[in-house]
Amino acid sequence: MHILHLSAVNNWGGGENHIENLCQELQISNPEVKNTVFCIKDKAFHKRLQKTNISYITSKLGVKFDPRYFIKLGMFCKKHKVDIIHIHDTSAIVLAILADKFFNLPPFIFSKKTSFPIKDRKKTLFKYNYPKIKKILCVSDETKNVTARAIEDKSKLITIYHGTNLHTKSTKTEFLLREHFNIPSDKTIIGNIANHIRAKHLDTWVDVVDELINHRKREDFFFIQIGTFTERTEDLLNRVNQLNLKDHMIFMGYTPNASNFIPQFDMTLITSQSEGIPQVIYESFYHKTPVISTDVGGIPEIIEDDVNGLLSPMHDPKSLSDHILKLSADPELKQQFIEISHMKLLENYTTTNMAQQTLKVYRQIVKSKDVK
Repeated sequence: MHILHLSAVNNWGGGENHIENLCQELQISNPEVKNTVFCIKDKAFHKRLQKTNISYITSKLGVKFDPRYFIKLGMFCKKHKVDIIHIHDTSAIVLAILADKFFNLPPFIFSKKTSFPIKDRKKTLFKYNYPKIKKILCVSDETKNVTARAIEDKSKLITIYHGTNLHTKSTKTEFLLREHFNIPSDKTIIGNIANHIRAKHLDTWVDVVDELINHRKREDFFFIQIGTFTERTEDLLNRVNQLNLKDHMIFMGYTPNASNFIPQFDMTLITSQSEGIPQVIYESFYHKTPVISTDVGGIPEIIEDDVNGLLSPMHDPKSLSDHILKLSADPELKQQFIEISHMKLLENYTTTNMAQQTLKVYRQIVKSKDVK
């Protein structure tokens, strides 16, 4: 079986981490399954793959519907006898459809990794209901429910949680956060890992810092945010300066192996307004760092409020601040969250489980194709 994983994004994020984990897990458990990644030449994912043993090919993607990309895709599938194209982002769906018109490609699978609703537009609905898409793998039940509103054949929808890769865990970092940023030992480090995109709503992150530092006069906290800068970053940094918060927080930008820093966080704080399930939650569960989060997307499926974490509505910095103060004052509750979350992770949310569930879908599609 030969699976081609299709990516058409420029940055490295949770979706690309999922592809990498899936390929690596199948290399270990099912080496008879060949996995090849098709990504954009010279972008972040390509550079990352160069440091792995994962097979990949690249193409330039200068414009949205760049013919260099979809022509190379079609030619590769024909030459290398690809059995399934696993599409991992919405831009890649369109490129796969274009290639299919010229090359009659093998069946598609699409991974839906966010809880954004599918827009009720003719072209968008055509894309998601394209007949070559045999299954849509949803990252959470909430993602599945939201996606179902736009999908004609509901039987295509399957929930497969991504989980975390237990084979690649490390706590090794180039520096220690407290030493590098001169953070006193009596200050609690609140951490976050997220690229600076709309879904992560890092304005709420800044609002929480403002609430605790400026309004509640709690200077016993220090906030560290790790993630790729975007066009949104400048406004965030300006707000930090305007609110006189630069002595209480730092934006580190893109940092390789960012999850290795999680054990140095006292808490993980997530302020997203839209999610599937962010990878940083799984990583925090593994590294035994308690999580405070907004209750969006699939997050309430893995965090039960006041049982293994604390949840707030999105855009509610006061509630998130209350949770930070509550958890920092209650070591026993913190330990409860850590123990329950770590156990849930090992039992349910590993990439080993994810890979085997995905492989089952691959086999079903290949079998049905052979029968036809």
